[in-house]
Amino acid sequence: MFELVFFSLLNGIVTGLLLFMLASGLTLIFSMMGVLNFAHASFYMLGAYFAYTVSLYLGFWVGLFVAPILVGILGALVERYGLRYVHRWGHVAELIFTFGLAFLIEEIVQFIWGKDTKAYHEPEILQFPLFTFFGQDFPAYKAFMLVVSIGIFVALLLVLTKSRVGLIIQAAITKPNMTAMLGHNVPLVFMGVFGAGCALAGLAGVIAGPALGTFPGMAVVLGSIVFVIVVVGGLGSLGGAFIASLLIGLLQTFAIALDYSVNDLLMVFNIETDVDSALRDLWTLSLPQVAPILPYLLLVLILIFRPTGLLGKRET
Repeated sequence: MFELVFFSLLNGIVTGLLLFMLASGLTLIFSMMGVLNFAHASFYMLGAYFAYTVSLYLGFWVGLFVAPILVGILGALVERYGLRYVHRWGHVAELIFTFGLAFLIEEIVQFIWGKDTKAYHEPEILQFPLFTFFGQDFPAYKAFMLVVSIGIFVALLLVLTKSRVGLIIQAAITKPNMTAMLGHNVPLVFMGVFGAGCALAGLAGVIAGPALGTFPGMAVVLGSIVFVIVVVGGLGSLGGAFIASLLIGLLQTFAIALDYSVNDLLMVFNIETDVDSALRDLWTLSLPQVAPILPYLLLVLILIFRPTGLLGKRET
């Protein structure tokens, strides 16, 4: 049992931090522009595909640095020549724009790279078990994902709270007109933050691609979960997104690892069930089966009992 809890805890933290890397960019963009970018997960997918292509010629490590930069530049161009223009018609127009952009990116990816899963693998230097515990290996690549994710969180925290750039961004979020009057180019700040948020999504794609697979549907797999994290953590709250990411990562990992059914739970309370009754499907329902819907259940509960999210202060 200790072995199961230990590895579930490690895997949950790795999954949670990977989700945070993806959700942090979306949180930053929402903080600045007040719009949920439906195409955010598509930039995550582009990061994986860009890194895959670069790695074919220059190796994984070059792709790790080049792909997020390319995605960031593309994101900045989308903000400058698309979203900024649509912004004057309100948030609904922005939502529709990003919704359409997500479909457009998916079609372009399929057109260029095809529909099959790409053979994008982790570098050979990380293809070994970091340690073996109770006969189970913990891959070095997962430890690498863990280190990069923590590094991103610390770097974001320092930039936003300790640097001059962070102060300008914070000022542009809360007092855009006053910030502009002080001589700062607020639209340029918006474009930079949008590009940085997309670059973070691209970095998450570069790292997740070898572990979770690089295929056209990878944006759909994590896209909805990222929105759940942003809402559960609190719209615009980076700390809330961090807590929500870890919470959902651990929740899903433990639900998959603990193979208990409703019948097992009732037996703890000495309640016997008839496995031949009409409700037999309910009694045999197990935690791994409901694991995919647990984040959405958490979302519903949060919206009922704390609409602003765990650490959020704004409802819209």
